[in-house]
Amino acid sequence: MTLEEMSDFFTKRIEDYEEHMLTEVEGCKEGYMKMAELIPQSTKRLLDLGCGTGLELDEIFKKLPHVKVTGIDLTQAMLDKLRKRHPDKELTLINANFFDYYFGIEAFDVVISFQALHHFSHEDKIALYTKVCNALIPNGIYIECDYMAPNQEYEDFYYKEYERLRAEMGLPDGVLYHYDTPCTVENQIKMLLMAGFSKVNKVWQREILLFWWLQSTE
Repeated sequence: MTLEEMSDFFTKRIEDYEEHMLTEVEGCKEGYMKMAELIPQSTKRLLDLGCGTGLELDEIFKKLPHVKVTGIDLTQAMLDKLRKRHPDKELTLINANFFDYYFGIEAFDVVISFQALHHFSHEDKIALYTKVCNALIPNGIYIECDYMAPNQEYEDFYYKEYERLRAEMGLPDGVLYHYDTPCTVENQIKMLLMAGFSKVNKVWQREILLFWWLQSTE
């Protein structure tokens, strides 16, 4: 197996990405609708981490047609397609690594992420969640849908395999590569609480590896 840089991976698959997510990934189509349901009607400013082509935003705009959205994605081709699909919406689209990008303080009512964070280490995710927590207004919410490991052995195997592949290929630090390293539910809860969220609730699930999370700050 050869690891691909994250942006290259998705750029090569841009034409088939939406069909794949909607028809081949169990729970995604229903999940996009569920995410929109969970977002409060009062939301005015929303940050989407790893927004891709905006499949989750399709449903959100049906509910909140005037919401101001900031979308961050590593793949410019995804952002270009999102802009074409929603030319009439108030979109601020940023081609960047969201681990490095500054979100601001109390800048958003809601932050969301859909199937974007199952490639990263615990340390990176805690740092990101801390930034998300700080970027939310008091009592703001973070909603994440992602692929979860069914047990610790599963999680440990894929983290170790990823490190083995990186070492074997001599890949440099600081560059994001596409490889799934999902976390267990228990570890996910620990990371979110360590980052400063006051509540962590699993609110929806489809199949064993797809979970919904609702986090809020006080």
